[in-house]
Amino acid sequence: MRSYSLIAPAKINLYLEIIGDRSDGYHELAMILQSVGLADQIDVRSISTENIHVHCSHPQVPTDKSNLAYRAAELIVRQFPEAFAKYGGVEITINKQIPVAAGLAGGSTNAAAVLVGIDLLWKLGLTQSELEELGSTLGSDVPFCVAGGTAIATGRGEQLSPLPSLDDICILLAKYRSLEVSTAWAYKTYRQQFGHSYIRDIDNLAARANAVHSGAIVKAILNKDAGEIAQKLHNDLERVVLPAYPQVLQLREILANQEGVLGTMMSGSGPTVFALFESQQQAEKIKLQVREAIVDKDLELFVTRTITHGIQVTSSV
Repeated sequence: MRSYSLIAPAKINLYLEIIGDRSDGYHELAMILQSVGLADQIDVRSISTENIHVHCSHPQVPTDKSNLAYRAAELIVRQFPEAFAKYGGVEITINKQIPVAAGLAGGSTNAAAVLVGIDLLWKLGLTQSELEELGSTLGSDVPFCVAGGTAIATGRGEQLSPLPSLDDICILLAKYRSLEVSTAWAYKTYRQQFGHSYIRDIDNLAARANAVHSGAIVKAILNKDAGEIAQKLHNDLERVVLPAYPQVLQLREILANQEGVLGTMMSGSGPTVFALFESQQQAEKIKLQVREAIVDKDLELFVTRTITHGIQVTSSV
């Protein structure tokens, strides 16, 4: 039996703009996505039976077909029946470190790791772009999770344009363990409240999406200027999530008011809030201050950093 261990990093949004509606029911988006060091470990192992088994260390994570990692394995089985017949089923073990339902692409990065792992396990020889294309059928964040680093994402988030990777910008992530925000609810509510401002013309939609390439935050990323990046953080979904979730708003305000914080924002549809720092020492200091300001055991705080990669193989047996 053969197996691979893979590291599956989380992601944050440095920029999220909702431009308009798409004909497939999704939103047309312009985003900047960034991999961070907080990661899950995924072990993918061949088994003799023709089954898919998923195990996870986190009690909230399902291990049936509702798990995106399970669906990633199913997808590979469907796409490559001859390899499935040759190599048999797979056992997937998820060691969860990324918070669940946090807007950090935890499920998507697990799925990306399974695609990479089974590709290696079955010697399929898929290219990164082929893995990204497969991933796009599972979820909008999966292609980015395969690639990692720093990228502009347009369409529904699956069309990627890599940027020079940001390395070692320190980050504090903050999330209430039991608090979840439905991504579907966030986008639906945004459409209800702000849909009147959507761009309707297809050409104008494309032009607006392309405008992010020459935007101020991209220039700051090209200059690797953490302070300027922090000033240009933007997330349209804060307009609906923060009023509806006072805990997230309070967390964001407390972080924003700490000395040494370069900038702070909610990631994706939330409820995770993050802050950028010049150094790990500052991030650790603010972590302690936030812990003193909010005395709640439900609050999870993680110090991490920006990284330059997506899925990585750590070992094989």
